[in-house]
Amino acid sequence: MDLPKRKKNRLDDYDYSQNGAYFITICTKSRKKILSDIVGAIHESPEIKLTPYGRILDNHISNLNARFDINIDKYVIMPDHIHLIIVITERAIRESPLRRRSLISQAIGFLKMNAARDIHNAGYNGDIWQRSYYDHIIRDKNDYNEIWEYIENNPKKWIETHKTQDA
Repeated sequence: MDLPKRKKNRLDDYDYSQNGAYFITICTKSRKKILSDIVGAIHESPEIKLTPYGRILDNHISNLNARFDINIDKYVIMPDHIHLIIVITERAIRESPLRRRSLISQAIGFLKMNAARDIHNAGYNGDIWQRSYYDHIIRDKNDYNEIWEYIENNPKKWIETHKTQDA
């Protein structure tokens, strides 16, 4: 039986450890809404209420830059996914010709693994994350500003989308 070929997520020959900004999206397995609740009306500024699992994730995101040579410039924890802007300002000291995974891949893998471990320890049964993650290399200041706004407005967009679905 021939299985469909999985679409490649990464650019060929691009070093995801080089200086730059990256827009990352990580989704929960089967888009389960376990990380937060978005509350408020469409005409209001919505509020994100983190679940206990979302608070665990928030703690791991907040500490990610202590482990890796990255800055988390902006992030939002939505009910079933997270968006982050990750900036690499210097090449990692631990870089070597033997390195098999990029700095971005290492950081995301570390985040997913440790958050999943602690979420399971807090009582969640089942898979936490979808396989892989979405990334976009931020190409310039304009691109950065658009993504910043997208992340900022994501909770309001969530309310708009889900209020019309619930009606």
